[in-house]
Amino acid sequence: MKVAGLGFRQDVTLASLREALLVAGGPEGLAALATVSDKADAEALKLLARECGLPIKAVPADVLASVDTATQSKFVAEKFGTGSVAEAAALAVAGPRARLIMTRVVSQDRSATAAIAEGDGA
Repeated sequence: MKVAGLGFRQDVTLASLREALLVAGGPEGLAALATVSDKADAEALKLLARECGLPIKAVPADVLASVDTATQSKFVAEKFGTGSVAEAAALAVAGPRARLIMTRVVSQDRSATAAIAEGDGA
């Protein structure tokens, strides 16, 4: 099971989310999009999920905080307790033995990040 994790600013656009996902590897073969729970209902994310035909999996912030990530953002670490929302969300949803197959990439406007993990599901 492949999962794309997405992290983003409140004012993110569909174009920025789409760009980050495409740079990470695109939607082909994905089972879901994942992000932190308090952002799971963001309009741009819902539009991307609909466009890709994928469900959105919401991950509680406390679960993200327990996931070690390959990359580290000081801002994200202070706010969420993990180095990357995108990486942590992808790993959490992909399952306990998941591994990153694409570390966090950032959209050109720096408002969206994406990472892809592969595992056997949660």
